[in-house]
Amino acid sequence: MDLEVIIIVCLFVFLAGLIDSIAGGGGLISLPAYIASGLPVHMALGCNKFSSAFGTIISSIRFWRNKKVHIKTVVISIISALVGSASGAKAVLYVDDYIFKIILILAIPVVALFVFLKKDFGSQNEVESLAQGRVIFLSALIGLGIGFYDGFLGPGTGTFLIFSYTLLLRFDLVTASGNAKLVNLSSNLGALIIFLIHGQVYFALAIPAAFFGVAGNFIGSGLALRQGSKIIKPVFIIALGLLIFNLIYSLIE
Repeated sequence: MDLEVIIIVCLFVFLAGLIDSIAGGGGLISLPAYIASGLPVHMALGCNKFSSAFGTIISSIRFWRNKKVHIKTVVISIISALVGSASGAKAVLYVDDYIFKIILILAIPVVALFVFLKKDFGSQNEVESLAQGRVIFLSALIGLGIGFYDGFLGPGTGTFLIFSYTLLLRFDLVTASGNAKLVNLSSNLGALIIFLIHGQVYFALAIPAAFFGVAGNFIGSGLALRQGSKIIKPVFIIALGLLIFNLIYSLIE
């Protein structure tokens, strides 16, 4: 692979890490870059998991060290997400994803408009005001539902996690983002192990890209921690825009 191609991919992975660490959806940028480099699709997926996993580890550590992770909800969501992801992966074998994509294309603008118009969305952390039973139930529901989506379709999983944590459990956007990183990290590592076992990671590209992904995640998580909803809300809406574009493109391709 030419050095110029590697550099271009690494720059896109840096941008993906920057966006993903703030509002999720980085894979919508990095995966097409890997595919455009000429890699077979499965190897592009493996490289994407490799670089995103290392980047997500860095952003997760930063959110964790700044105490912007709610442990109870994360643990419950991770466990239920594993169940949901497996169910979604099985469902995709029997159900046409066309209808699911159409539903998302119609729903995402509503979500984006809601976030844009609701000025105080994610500005306060009010999860402690909820009954513990409700917190446990909603954490499991989020993990199960978004995990199912991740196994069934996948793009924008982190973005949907942030929205769900903020809307349903009343987390501020920073903590919701921190929670999403850890839940996403567990699924990324699980998938990466499978790709590594089957030799679907092109290390000559994946390793330098991982360094750029780490850099993007480090800068992005720092911005999210310092700026809070001021930076997360606009990047969140950008991520939703990328997701709509990705879904529409996949339908007309």
